[in-house]
Amino acid sequence: MDPRQSFKEPPEAWNSSEKSMMLQPSTPPPAYQHSPAEYPPSFPSQPVPQGPYAQGPYPGQSVVAMQPTVFVTAAPVAIPVPDYMAYSFFIMLCCCFPLGVAALVFSCDTRDANFSGQRELAEKNSKMARTLNHIGLGIGIVVIVVVIITGPSAVFRCWIPLPPGRLPMLTPSQ
Repeated sequence: MDPRQSFKEPPEAWNSSEKSMMLQPSTPPPAYQHSPAEYPPSFPSQPVPQGPYAQGPYPGQSVVAMQPTVFVTAAPVAIPVPDYMAYSFFIMLCCCFPLGVAALVFSCDTRDANFSGQRELAEKNSKMARTLNHIGLGIGIVVIVVVIITGPSAVFRCWIPLPPGRLPMLTPSQ
């Protein structure tokens, strides 16, 4: 480092004309071409820029056309499909718990499809919930009829534990 040179002054071999030539290019950029074939026209509400500094595609430059973003919101179905929610709760609590739970799931899916505007999906889920509810009701009615005909002791005999040393009473008809 030479102590005679100051940091504020350029070195002795400095040519200021070289630097000014680097900052200003010798040829100006190409002029704007009005809507060439590969460049899409602008939107009617936006004016086409004019003048020597308007942007446009240079020769050999590819053009990317952007589409506006479209947001689609689904509206609920105008006439909603029945979801059989109350029927599913009844079947779950009173007749057949496993089928009632499955029917309840399809009832909730039907309600969601109704709110999101998917009518076909709502109809499919509604039909499945109704079918499961009908099957559960049938099973519940069959079990109730069997209990009434045979008596509760015949149905629940294997489930009720007897005290030790006591044998169930058997009748000759059994």
